[in-house]
Amino acid sequence: MRGAPGGAAVCRRHILLVGLSGAGKTTVGRLAAAALGGPFIDLDAAIEQRAGKSVRRIFAEDGEPAFRAHEAACARHVLAGPAAVLAAGGGYFGREANRSLAHAAGLVVYLSVGIDAAASRVAGGDDRPMVDGTDPASRLRELLERREKGYLEADHAVATDGRTPEAVADEVASLARRHGGW
Repeated sequence: MRGAPGGAAVCRRHILLVGLSGAGKTTVGRLAAAALGGPFIDLDAAIEQRAGKSVRRIFAEDGEPAFRAHEAACARHVLAGPAAVLAAGGGYFGREANRSLAHAAGLVVYLSVGIDAAASRVAGGDDRPMVDGTDPASRLRELLERREKGYLEADHAVATDGRTPEAVADEVASLARRHGGW
């Protein structure tokens, strides 16, 4: 994990939550933002608003490369604005350019989750095109193998297995206060 020099930030920075689908980024992000008294932004929701269609439709009609282009453009826009707690999609942090931008704009927190816990959280959902039509555990294992090296470049990691979203959000808020200027 990367760490901020001296452990303190001079001004408020974005708090970016990254990790596998099912890690709890959106749930924890909302709770952490509330605890910090700041805004919360779900990157997928922001993409849908800018694109005028759902993530599912973007994947189905335009493909993953088009979605990733929307994702990068939307993240650049959000990260240029006022500091917020941001839940990024599971694949966002997989690209070097996105990691560089995220580190320049904020504190990156990897919400780690075991495959079984993630699979049980995403089962039955219809808003995760990267795990559609597959055994969720197998697909998530494959995605984690591809993405974990990038996730480990986050500034901090917070384990989510066996913990309530509130407990995880409290830890994220504590990191934001200590290292993100909140």
